[in-house]
Amino acid sequence: MSQHLRQLSEVRDQAGDPLAAVLEAYAFIQHGHSGGHMEAMVHHGDHVGHARRELHGLIRDLLAEQASDGRVRTDVPADELAAFCLQALTAAVGLPSKAAVRRLVGVVRDALRPPG
Repeated sequence: MSQHLRQLSEVRDQAGDPLAAVLEAYAFIQHGHSGGHMEAMVHHGDHVGHARRELHGLIRDLLAEQASDGRVRTDVPADELAAFCLQALTAAVGLPSKAAVRRLVGVVRDALRPPG
């Protein structure tokens, strides 16, 4: 799990659109672990609970940053949106292709857009 967090942090730091890049990278991590390996790890042990909070915080902070400049909806708190993103992207585990993973990420990103 800590390796995945490092990977996601690197993606965030190198991307032109950090939120989009982190969401896609997380979805592909999920897709690469049949049976929801990463999500299963998230539910076991204190160290994994800490890693889960870090992952949630990473995405929450990116959402809050983009909400402040109008790129992400503000009618739902960033904390709740982060939970939504993480939960929704676990669906990547069962998808048949990389194209399907990208479509899923697109649906999640669409849900984050400001209403109207």
